[in-house]
Amino acid sequence: MVMSLTSKHLFLAGTLLRMGFFFFGIYQDNNMPVKYTDIDYLVFSDAAQFVYDGLSPYRRETYRYTPLLAWMLVPNAWGGIFVHYGKFLFMLCDILTGYLISKTLVKSKVSLSNKTRLILSSLWLLNPMVVTISTRGSSESVLTFIIMLAVENYLSGRLNEAALWLGLSIHFKIYPIIYLPAFMYNMSSQGQSFPGLRKVPILKLLNQTNIKFLLVTIVSLMAWNIVMFHIYGYEFLYHSYIYHLTRLDHRHNFSLYNIMLYYKSAIVSSVSSGSGLFWDYLGQLMGSVEKFAFLPQLLLSAVVIPLLLAKEDITACLFVQTFAFVGFNKVMTSQYFIWFLIFLPHFLAKSRFLSTKAVSTGVIMVALWITSQACWLLYAYKLEFMGESTFNGGLLYSSVFFFLTNCWMLGQFIDYF
Repeated sequence: MVMSLTSKHLFLAGTLLRMGFFFFGIYQDNNMPVKYTDIDYLVFSDAAQFVYDGLSPYRRETYRYTPLLAWMLVPNAWGGIFVHYGKFLFMLCDILTGYLISKTLVKSKVSLSNKTRLILSSLWLLNPMVVTISTRGSSESVLTFIIMLAVENYLSGRLNEAALWLGLSIHFKIYPIIYLPAFMYNMSSQGQSFPGLRKVPILKLLNQTNIKFLLVTIVSLMAWNIVMFHIYGYEFLYHSYIYHLTRLDHRHNFSLYNIMLYYKSAIVSSVSSGSGLFWDYLGQLMGSVEKFAFLPQLLLSAVVIPLLLAKEDITACLFVQTFAFVGFNKVMTSQYFIWFLIFLPHFLAKSRFLSTKAVSTGVIMVALWITSQACWLLYAYKLEFMGESTFNGGLLYSSVFFFLTNCWMLGQFIDYF
């Protein structure tokens, strides 16, 4: 009975916290020059309005998501209090993500006390960053909910259901595809292997279980894509997938590639306006920046880390994979941190960071992570709100500082697991 009440108190606190942030956001939007609501929420709402009117969501410029998201937010177009419908949907998915985190912690290989499980669950449910993201109108919680559904089904042995949810998550955003090698390698010792492949490197890891998981994931992904392509055609493929492969976004970007993207965007602009051979040469020289960025990122997150950790523990592996993917991504905003935070409770439950000997290392990691972000935000504030040119100085150095901090933390995560 105590466990039930304590769990209820945690979820009640998480719900009230989100409601408090939501109502403060309304006040800030109406009374302060800097708005609380994320600009993306306005984009979602406009796209939903187009869908409500029987048109394509891609008629809204900068809508770069699956049409499924705009479909889900159609009630936003009803007006009145329904303009906040999307935020309530995102907050609901946020809470449900927390519920699945708590539920899957029970299935952890490590025996956890109720107190420890609740503390780990609170890292999501009571996390101000998580709460802010969903209450500002970011859709990340919808994706985290789908991913956690895949994980919960996988840990429960419902592999087909897990693969279906994983396929949907990849349709929603491309990056969860990095989890597929981890799941398959985790299953490589399960099921009947193929006699002809037992002596073939890499292929010997394939068996009937993980091949079936792969096929169901592909079928799920392709089913959603075929439906959307049938309705919206090439614009669906371009805005949902192709655009993100060549995306240039140097604003609000923590990434190490931030400065290169900034200069490339300037070069592209100069070339398009016919500014001369010098700019044309530089444009060609830097033309593969966004393509090159994927190589170390995918090699590390989709190959090396699964080979190191997937057999040890799948959820811990997913955390380290996602942390590496975000750290090496060519575009990185605060919203992306949510991607790996869903797995942080699981990782901590199985790592040595909960031991007293590792507390000092954990404190240093958190302090460096926050400090390096704060440095970047300081120079970004000077650039955006004070009009100071900080790209060549502070913003560059703080991006390098943050990247190196993430690299060191990645090594610590692997070492302490």
